[in-house]
Amino acid sequence: MSTALYRKWRSQTFDEVVGQEHVTRTLQNALRDDRVAHAYLFSGPRGTGKTSTARILAKALNCGAPESERPCNRCATCRAIAEGRMIDLVEIDAASNNSVDDVRELRDKVGFRPSEGRFKIYIIDEVHMLSGSAFNALLKTLEEPPPHARFILATTEPHKIPATVLSRCQRFDFRRIPAPEIAQHLQHIADEEEFQAETEALLMIARSAQGCMRDAVSLLDQMLSFGHDQVSLAQVQQVLGAVNTQTVLDFLDAVAARNARQGLALIHRLMAGGVSLPEFCQQVVEQLRAIMVLQMTNDPALLDDLPAETVRQLAAQARQLEPTTTIHAIKRFSAAIAELKGGFQPQLPLEMALIEVTQGEIFAPLAANSQFPPATRSQTRPAANTPSPLPVAAAGETPRSDAAVDAAVDTEATRRLWSRWKEFLAQVRTQNGQQVNAALQAVRDVAVADQRAAFAFGNNEFSRSLVAKLDVLPGVSTTLSKFLGRELSLECQLGERALLSGVVTTAQTPPTDGPDPLVEYAVSDLGAQVTPNTVASPPTEKRTRS
Repeated sequence: MSTALYRKWRSQTFDEVVGQEHVTRTLQNALRDDRVAHAYLFSGPRGTGKTSTARILAKALNCGAPESERPCNRCATCRAIAEGRMIDLVEIDAASNNSVDDVRELRDKVGFRPSEGRFKIYIIDEVHMLSGSAFNALLKTLEEPPPHARFILATTEPHKIPATVLSRCQRFDFRRIPAPEIAQHLQHIADEEEFQAETEALLMIARSAQGCMRDAVSLLDQMLSFGHDQVSLAQVQQVLGAVNTQTVLDFLDAVAARNARQGLALIHRLMAGGVSLPEFCQQVVEQLRAIMVLQMTNDPALLDDLPAETVRQLAAQARQLEPTTTIHAIKRFSAAIAELKGGFQPQLPLEMALIEVTQGEIFAPLAANSQFPPATRSQTRPAANTPSPLPVAAAGETPRSDAAVDAAVDTEATRRLWSRWKEFLAQVRTQNGQQVNAALQAVRDVAVADQRAAFAFGNNEFSRSLVAKLDVLPGVSTTLSKFLGRELSLECQLGERALLSGVVTTAQTPPTDGPDPLVEYAVSDLGAQVTPNTVASPPTEKRTRS
């Protein structure tokens, strides 16, 4: 049976560990100076070499070769560890051995001297999975182990480990491996395994692994099975559901030119070709991030994981795009990635993001979800040629001024709605659907009064019209009413400031003639009864009973 590449090419010496020189050099110096600690903690993302380094350290501690050659991988001890048959190397999976009884069993055995080597090595993987009682049982042994015992703890979540354990270990943080170093290692494997691999294909594999060497080597192994001893860029794109870089650049050209028609046509072709839209959207965000880096630093050397021709095209787009447009596009397309994973029309969130970036007002506040207070948002001027709707007075009444408009706004309710906007959008998604939720992402300002509310969509007529449909608006109004705990009618407006239409009733002396509408509502709908009001009644006497 063949061996998986990630197992076959697991690092066997400190020099073979890729991208973790700060760890391997320190451990080599400690071995040379005989300053090896009794307990280490290796933390970092998965697939970055934590367990492999722990095994190399175990080999170096027990290797019979001269000090400068450890580990030699030739002596009986090194071979036994490499083959997984070393009795004195105990590897424990804390995910399945996390009880206090498991730790007590380990503690009882740690006192026995090693059978083959000089040291007995305990490697506890995913140590953060131990229970609180198990950690407490391990503390004393971890602080004062026998002279022949060494502990190496490995974890991907060091924040879950108690401080009492952390203080007893020397901690080494493993970093994500840069894509160029992963691609270089993959090329080395390809050369040794004697198969052909395109440089662009290896770079795409390295970027998709996101700093995890094990994932990259496993994907390379999959490519070999797919391509019969030849790895091409087209094969990698097909397996990942990705598209070629030029297609992404063409899409960004449409964004830079604000050509929604060209972008929508490209999305349609991708859908017809069976491309994974979430993967494509991730590629778009990745390239937008590169554009942002170029705009902020003007240093192409920071994009050394991209081909030179791609960097040249990105530099041209960076000059064409405004930095605010780039940042807004990154936020919108990043939000679309999560929204693309469901819905009856899976391409809709991506299309909505494209339309908002290319057609919406991008020099206004960048997102409706930001936590600026409503007053700050309301100070933004409306876009040019997009007049805000003016309040209309009823017949025989004086039209409202801006001061009257401001007086009608319930500032507390408006502030509460903005501060909990994400929660409101989550309820809209559940009760009104993903399409309405995506359209409400374009809202720039809100205003709430006693019985009315207004949403301003900037100059995004597409999103405003979608929410204002006769079959959509009542449902959104109902969701908003439930969210704020009051009955509200909703208006959808263009402009950067939400203004409430209609006439404000001044809250001065209430009219003395005619029935009180509040009392009528209490009597007719709530079943209340009205009792005569007497001046001599004591303060504690109830005047209205329900």
